Amino acid sequence: MATLTCPSTSTLSTIRTKSFTFNKNPSKLTLTPFKTQYPTTTTTTTFKTLTPLKSQSPATTLPDLSPIATRETLKSRLHNGETLYGLFLLSFSPTFAEIAGLSGYDFVVVDMEHGPGGISDALSCLRALAATRTPAILRLPESCPTWAKKALDLGPQGIMFPMIDSPKDAKRAVSYCRFPPNGIRGSAHTVVRASSYGVDEGYLGNYADDLLIMCQVESAEAVKKVEEIAAVDGVDCIQMGPLDLSASMGYLWDPGNKKVKEMMRAAEKGVLGVEPKAGGAYLAGFAMPFDGPDDLRRRGYHMVSGAVDVGLFRSAAVEDVKRFKMGLMEGADDAEDGKDADEKYWSE
Repeated sequence: MATLTCPSTSTLSTIRTKSFTFNKNPSKLTLTPFKTQYPTTTTTTTFKTLTPLKSQSPATTLPDLSPIATRETLKSRLHNGETLYGLFLLSFSPTFAEIAGLSGYDFVVVDMEHGPGGISDALSCLRALAATRTPAILRLPESCPTWAKKALDLGPQGIMFPMIDSPKDAKRAVSYCRFPPNGIRGSAHTVVRASSYGVDEGYLGNYADDLLIMCQVESAEAVKKVEEIAAVDGVDCIQMGPLDLSASMGYLWDPGNKKVKEMMRAAEKGVLGVEPKAGGAYLAGFAMPFDGPDDLRRRGYHMVSGAVDVGLFRSAAVEDVKRFKMGLMEGADDAEDGKDADEKYWSE
C-alpha cells in the first residue's frame, strides 16, 4: 500500500485562498488581506497497489527471425529432391533483391565476384532477402579465408567459391567454412549476424549442416578433375561456369561452340555419375541464350540460375524504348498517309 502526502500550504495555494479589501483613505491606497477562513490542512491520498492481469490468451512463440531461418534450408530442399530456380544479383540493389524475393525465386546469388559491391553492400541485400524469406548465396571475389570469413559472418545460406580447379582447392574452400579443429574459420560467433548476434544458441551445432558449400568448375583443367572435386567431403554443389570455361578453351567470343558444349557435357556427366547421398555433389548451372533453364533442368541440374538482375532490367529498358520509338515511327507514317489523302481530296 503506497501513501502520498501533499500539503496545501504552498505559495500558490496561499495566494489563491486569500481575499483583499481596499483601505478607504483616498490619500493612501493599500490592500489588506483578510485572514483566510479555511484552516490549513494536510491532504493524504492513498493509492492501491495494482496487480497485473494475467493474459487469458494462450502463450505464443515468437517467429525465428535468424538470418538463416526460412521454411526449409536450400540444403534440405535439395535432399528432398527439389529442383531450385534462382537469380544472380549483380546490381547490389536492396530494392531489386526484395523484388526478386517477392517474385518467388528459390534463392538469390549476391555476386561479389563480378558485382561492384563488397561486404557492407551485400549485407543490405541479405536483409532485404531475409524480409521475403528468400535464401541468399554469397559468391566470393576469390577463394580465400578472409573473404570466406567475412561472408559467412553475414549469415548466408550458401557460399560460392570461384575458380576451384582441383580437389586440393576444394578441400581448402571447405576448411574456410569450418571452425577449428575441422577448419580454419575465425570465430566471432557470439556477436555476428550469422548467429543472430549471439541470440541463436544453437548456431555452433547447426551451422555446418545448414550451410550449402558450392565450388565453381570453370576451366578445362577443373573439368578433368570434376569427379574428384565433387567427391571432396563438405562440397555440396558443383556450379558450372560456361563463360570462363569457354574462355579457358580459347572461345571467349563463342561460348556456344561445339567443343565448349562437349566439355560441359563431360563435366555434367562426371558430377551426375555419383548421387549426392552417396558421396557426390549436386549440379548447379547458369542458363545461356543457347542453353535455357529448361534445358538444364532436363539434363539433371538440381539448381538453375536463369538470369541476372542487371540483364533483366537492361532487356526490359531496351524493349520499352524500342516500343516507344516504333510507335513514333508508326505515328509519323499515319500522319503522312493522312496528308496524302487530304492532298488528293483537295486536288480533285
